[in-house]
Amino acid sequence: MGKIFYLMGKSSSGKDTIFQEIKKKMPMLRTVTLYTTRPMREGEKEGREYFFTDEETLRMFLESDKVIELREYQTIHGIWKYFTADDGQICLDDSNYLMIGTLDSYGKMRAYFGEEKIMPVYVEVEDGERLMRALQRERMQEEPKYAEMCRRFLADTEDFSEEKIRRYRISARFENTCLDRCLEEIMLYIRNNM
Repeated sequence: MGKIFYLMGKSSSGKDTIFQEIKKKMPMLRTVTLYTTRPMREGEKEGREYFFTDEETLRMFLESDKVIELREYQTIHGIWKYFTADDGQICLDDSNYLMIGTLDSYGKMRAYFGEEKIMPVYVEVEDGERLMRALQRERMQEEPKYAEMCRRFLADTEDFSEEKIRRYRISARFENTCLDRCLEEIMLYIRNNM
């Protein structure tokens, strides 16, 4: 029976980099592409980071009872939605998966598939370091969206509160001060729990 290793962390904690590195180093883990209604960022590719979709497609998934979890964010650019769909990408009969998301999406995935099948992987970075990373990343964009960067940073305080972490019984926490060490610790955790 397969498991889903669910990678989470506040914005600019390095989870996207960690996700990509684990995919390379552990190719036996399958991935699931999420859907979003937000615009594609510079450097992103359709079907790689997300399936970039619209409200009509989301409505069709909802009407077909195919949405596992849905998140909405009020941004300075309007409402952006992210969701995981039961679209045939996940088959836990014979495969293990690596996914990325939020604490709330982790909770919904756990409710859908069962607690024993979803393994949390929580990445942490000190807030000052995260803010510097976020600013560096945003400066590299053709049209930086600093206000949205700040909104995401501040929203993380509530979205990833210690109360929520305790409620979801997250114990697998990994400090990302040294990427190589963090990766090794996470990959060991995954190997031990496959």
